[in-house]
Amino acid sequence: MAQLATVLFVMIASPADITEAREHAHLAITRWNESNTANRNIVLVPLRWETSAVPMLGRHPQALINSQLVEKSDIVIALFGSRLGAVTAAAVSGTAEEIETAQSAGKPVHLYFSEAPHPNDVDPDQLKALAGFKKEMEARGLYGSFRNPEELTAHIWQAIEHDIAQLTILHATPVGTFNKRGVDFLAQPGQESVPTTDMRGRLQTNTRRWVELINRGEVDATNVTVESQSQGVFLAGTQAPTTVHAGQTRRFPYQLALSADGPEIVVRWQEGSEEKEKIFSI
Repeated sequence: MAQLATVLFVMIASPADITEAREHAHLAITRWNESNTANRNIVLVPLRWETSAVPMLGRHPQALINSQLVEKSDIVIALFGSRLGAVTAAAVSGTAEEIETAQSAGKPVHLYFSEAPHPNDVDPDQLKALAGFKKEMEARGLYGSFRNPEELTAHIWQAIEHDIAQLTILHATPVGTFNKRGVDFLAQPGQESVPTTDMRGRLQTNTRRWVELINRGEVDATNVTVESQSQGVFLAGTQAPTTVHAGQTRRFPYQLALSADGPEIVVRWQEGSEEKEKIFSI
């Protein structure tokens, strides 16, 4: 059966040195669609100059990208690795110009810097320029960082959920139309890398994982419990029943075993006098 959906265009902006991160950003958007489009009637369309820009003569390449991608986008995800990029007539780099253009139009822009090791042939002038740009961004708002594809995916999903909650009109379709009068749960996985040291003082990295349970509905969910539905998922602490009010988010930490395949959780709650449950893939 056909269904109407709100379309959001998400532009992936970055210099050319961070190709792998661009691929993972595209994949993160695709996976969001797989997990959410069917029950939320929202489709995210990734925009990238490699696949979305139409070749044309007569205008500067950056001007074409601005008109074809930036102006069309609803959300901009900007990524930086070890380069700021080439200077344009209007900004310190093409990506910086895309950020300025989007912000001037009132579009949400989410900025992330890679903390992965720099390549051996890194350009010191580009590193210096990038450091200056990063310092400038500190005075203008918050930016994030990522060390691996998993962290980048979690950041992008978090940014998308934030924007969907904030925007009130998307191509003349109210965002609130996917809200339900009852309880409407969304399980959003997240993770971060935490640096630690072992007994010999050697630096190590531990991964901290959690599920954010969001009640997007208009009714409180009572007696809420979250349990593992598959082997390899271990929820931390005692999972005592709790209440997740309408519009509220609760975080549930968990650990993931190496053998986990297709990890899932089951959320059970009481809605009025009715007991309900839903399984989420994390």
